[in-house]
Amino acid sequence: MTDKNKIPEVPEEMKNKIDRASILIDALPYIKKLRGQTIVIKYGGNAMINEGLKHSVMDDITLLKYIGINPILVHGGGPDISDMLKKVNVESHFVNGLRYTDEQTMRIAQMVLIGKTNKEIVSNLNSKGAKAIGICGIDGNLIEAEKMTTDSNGDPIDVGFVGKIKKINTHVIEMLAEDEYIPVIAPIGVGSDGESYNINADTVAAEVAVALKASKLITLTDVPGVLNKEGDLISILDSESIKDYKEDGTITGGMIPKIEGCLDTVLRGVRRAHIIDGRIPHSIILEIFTSKGIGTMIVKEKEKK
Repeated sequence: MTDKNKIPEVPEEMKNKIDRASILIDALPYIKKLRGQTIVIKYGGNAMINEGLKHSVMDDITLLKYIGINPILVHGGGPDISDMLKKVNVESHFVNGLRYTDEQTMRIAQMVLIGKTNKEIVSNLNSKGAKAIGICGIDGNLIEAEKMTTDSNGDPIDVGFVGKIKKINTHVIEMLAEDEYIPVIAPIGVGSDGESYNINADTVAAEVAVALKASKLITLTDVPGVLNKEGDLISILDSESIKDYKEDGTITGGMIPKIEGCLDTVLRGVRRAHIIDGRIPHSIILEIFTSKGIGTMIVKEKEKK
């Protein structure tokens, strides 16, 4: 006599399908929590260069929109700008890590970021079934900026038409997001007299996240996250541990401004900031829909056990 309560044997192909279903069920609590929330994603590094990774990122962002999360994409474009400057025989030089941007360089940067990089991202998203629209800081005075005259230490600096942000006017972003579009933002700001300014994309993403009161800021990089001195990933950082790791030399070099920028956003209202490895396929989904994630999460304070 057959036991109707006995679970039947299933073939290997069916087991694979069951495993996939389990993954979706595991993600359900995170989907429920984030539904209706805004996530700002800074897109850069190898994820903008490698064709396979490009498709992975576009798939992730499209999925977020379809399940009721509002992704806002801010992109860089330094390599594209450098390539175009080489083609027109304009030499690049940098001051304190910032590209000196004279009038000719600014015109080329604006042309490349808005006319090439931005539209390629929009096209890639739309090919996945998303509804993306490319904008920049000039549109609707989205990013009000002024000339950068001092560096991070407050010392005088002249880097040409490189700007610092005065204000983010969120209306155009909110209008698009509410109408089922994914805004794709090029980091060009506008001055009071209509001048265009090139602005660091990390800075734009952080300020947009704060202005929108986003639940998350996700920065795609070419590193796993913050590593300790043994080379192991540090999964979570708060203001206290960041201070300690800077003092003992764990956090050094170019990671310092990224970490400080992320910490500044969570201190100003963004719930979580994440630094993740964009070289890993579907890194966005892995970070926000799994319990451990894959990168380093920055919070205001660690939860007390």
